[in-house]
Amino acid sequence: MALGLSPRSWLLLKRLEQCGLTDQLALTPGAAASIPDRGATCLVGSAVVLLKQHWKKGAVLMVVGATGAATRLIAPLLSDKEKDPAVLVLDAAGEWVIPLIGGHQAGAEQLSREIASALGGEAVLSGDSAVSGRLATDAFGDAWGWQRGGTIANWTQLMHSQARGERTQLVQNSGNKLWQSSLAAQSSLLLNNDVVSQNNEPTLKISTSLSNSGACTWHPPLLWLGIGCERDTSLKLIQRAVADALEEAGLAQSAVAGISSIDRKGDERALQELATLHDWPFRLHTATALDGVDVPTPSKIVGAEMGTRSVAEAAALLSAGNKGHLKLHKRITHADKTEKGAVTVAIAESMEAFAPQRGELHLIGSGPGNLALLTPEARSALERCPSWVGYGLYLDLLEPLRRPDQIRLDGKLTMERERCLQALSLAREGARVALVSSGDSGIYGMAGLALELWLELPQDERPRFAVHPGISALQLAAAKAGAPLMHDFCTVSLSDRLTPWKVIERRLEAAAAGDFVVALYNPRSKGRDWQLQSAIDILLNQRPDSTPVVIARQLGRIEEQVSFHRLDNLPVETVDMLTILVIGNSSSRMDGGRMVTPRGYPGAELS
Repeated sequence: MALGLSPRSWLLLKRLEQCGLTDQLALTPGAAASIPDRGATCLVGSAVVLLKQHWKKGAVLMVVGATGAATRLIAPLLSDKEKDPAVLVLDAAGEWVIPLIGGHQAGAEQLSREIASALGGEAVLSGDSAVSGRLATDAFGDAWGWQRGGTIANWTQLMHSQARGERTQLVQNSGNKLWQSSLAAQSSLLLNNDVVSQNNEPTLKISTSLSNSGACTWHPPLLWLGIGCERDTSLKLIQRAVADALEEAGLAQSAVAGISSIDRKGDERALQELATLHDWPFRLHTATALDGVDVPTPSKIVGAEMGTRSVAEAAALLSAGNKGHLKLHKRITHADKTEKGAVTVAIAESMEAFAPQRGELHLIGSGPGNLALLTPEARSALERCPSWVGYGLYLDLLEPLRRPDQIRLDGKLTMERERCLQALSLAREGARVALVSSGDSGIYGMAGLALELWLELPQDERPRFAVHPGISALQLAAAKAGAPLMHDFCTVSLSDRLTPWKVIERRLEAAAAGDFVVALYNPRSKGRDWQLQSAIDILLNQRPDSTPVVIARQLGRIEEQVSFHRLDNLPVETVDMLTILVIGNSSSRMDGGRMVTPRGYPGAELS
């Protein structure tokens, strides 16, 4: 909910709604009195009452007004870090975003960064971790798809020790370790990983095991529960069996990735309810697949009834995948007087986390290179993601925006598929990932390939997928040139690495015949030095020699060069892969040092 305390807050409230940053607007009666057209969905009421009604764990409350007023309003509602929502205060102009409470555990600091980027404002962060560039050890795991374990007292003690400048010992025996390469992790933690020292340093654990009495733990979702049960077994029994199995194995429920069984149990109501209750994926396997798994305790009785000698153990191992291993052999639990049925549970641990329901893949169009041309939406998405994946040159251009707790994974220029797979894999683990392209990700960028790979996944294994537009080289070249795109235009890539040259030729011929303004991407490289001249010859067949052309190189960067030429006299040898060409149509002209294409053709009347 976003609550406005004055009439001046209304415009900002609407901006927050339009940006998708809130789904509920609210005003106090005094603020609403002068806004008659506020809409039927806007709540109007006492600020105290509205805040109390929406005060719950996991909520995000934004107050547009004075910080002092917001502080007094929420004071009676405060309980503790585990239960309080994130509360942010914004000024009516949207210039400042202040995380008032819930900075770490409720995510208010991170939300402040994202909202400020979307509004073109600034987040006012006063927390010690943010100010010092250290890792917020009690919050960072959320963005990697992990869940926190340990007591509030332990976490508070750990954060206090960090504030005193003491480094925290890390012990990580499971889960992705890429996060350790961040500058914030390097400066905040003693990266022993497996060896616990005797120096009494506070310890942070990344593990599937239950937190011991003094540990602060993040749990990656690596555990698969293999479950077999009698028909119509009660949910209460299955819950008890799962809890007992995890306790016996010393494993944390928050480290569970999902549940698994034989396909004949796909309609078992209690299993469906268990999966829904915990937001766990529910994987099903055929009897043939299960019977092909080597398990420690096969059963002939189960084999005769189900067509496989193992359900629970085999299902857990199959779901855990390659190199998965059992953490608990099957254990059978029978119903008590209040329950029905019987249930078998086994637990396997995977080498890779799995939480696509928490993961996010953001396709970022970084623009031509100048950070001033990065869209607010793209900037906000970059703020949200701890992991940036992309070609090194493009990530270099964004480097001034990268925080110490964010990592970058550089890829090679021609390895687009590998970069997409890496980013998608991280997102399926539950992480928030930015996959970066230059210009606009949907124009000769990574969005199409990433979407194709995303669509190949089963629907319940797809992380959130979002494309954030950027300013393309075409747009910036046109802006630098004048106004060459005022009539119909098209873009053609001259790279025949993915498209046969015969197809490219046909498209060029069609563009020439249709008298389109043509933008040429990927015009010339060391390995493709003849295609550009061939494209020019095709266009010259159907438009004047004097057709104006803009050659724009390194747009938006320090080395930017923009020059104008005739189509029959292009300096082809100066063109490379960092260049884009915009070739006018038959009515385009140069005038006053600018290239312009009229909106209509001679004799046409504009209405």
